[in-house]
Amino acid sequence: MDALVPRMVLVLEVIEITGSSKTSIEDAVENAITHASKTVRGMRWFEVTESRGDITDGKVDHWQVTVKIGFTLDK
Repeated sequence: MDALVPRMVLVLEVIEITGSSKTSIEDAVENAITHASKTVRGMRWFEVTESRGDITDGKVDHWQVTVKIGFTLDK
């Protein structure tokens, strides 16, 4: 590596939250990330770690998706 090229050093924090939706797994993920973005700055990635749902009268009634969200810490 060139010694003159600056390197970016990041320190990340990871949180785990669960979003829900009556529509879809994707909406549950979006809801979780949208809610987290109200208080968490610097979000960079997410990972779905668990998904589950409720069944009512033989049909999917509700989705719950747990995600890990990685974000950079303030300097």
